Amino acid sequence: MKICVFGASSETLAKEYFDAARRLGELMAAGGHTLVYGGGNDGLMRACADGVKSGGGTAIGVAPRMFDEGDFLRRDFGELVFTDTMAARKELMRSLAEAFIVLPGGTGTMDEFFETLTLKQLGVQGKAIVLLNTLGYFDALHALLLDMVEGGFAGPSMPGMISLCATPEEALAHALIPDATGMRSRADYNK
Repeated sequence: MKICVFGASSETLAKEYFDAARRLGELMAAGGHTLVYGGGNDGLMRACADGVKSGGGTAIGVAPRMFDEGDFLRRDFGELVFTDTMAARKELMRSLAEAFIVLPGGTGTMDEFFETLTLKQLGVQGKAIVLLNTLGYFDALHALLLDMVEGGFAGPSMPGMISLCATPEEALAHALIPDATGMRSRADYNK
């Protein structure tokens, strides 16, 4: 299975975040899964790719051409595909992926997560979306999503469209479960 992993590019994070990202990559490689990611050579993207590489796995990095300078991109492992824009990058990553695992991250990671979740709500894609909740990173986000439902800003089915998982093992297991929400029609959006 091709699993898209979104995550931070920062190198200034607590060790536990890097350990969890690397462990996820090791588990993906052991299961014969292909990593689809932003192709970055930093942060949790690098750590996950390191885990996949150490386990003899495969990866597809997807990056906009504007990142094709210096050592920003991972060039020693896997296939590297270039797009013209960030929007095209996200679209290609989503089309390649059969499931999504979101690692802790900043605004770029949140952009990728929310766009993927929105497309799922609209019925454009029905693939699993998993949040790897290392050190409780996504607790506040999960509470916000529940508040959106309670306040009527999102339909009651929205929280069920994601899985919140504490460990890499649990996250990968949830990514491999066929998505029970499936594809939905626009008429089902607020049900």
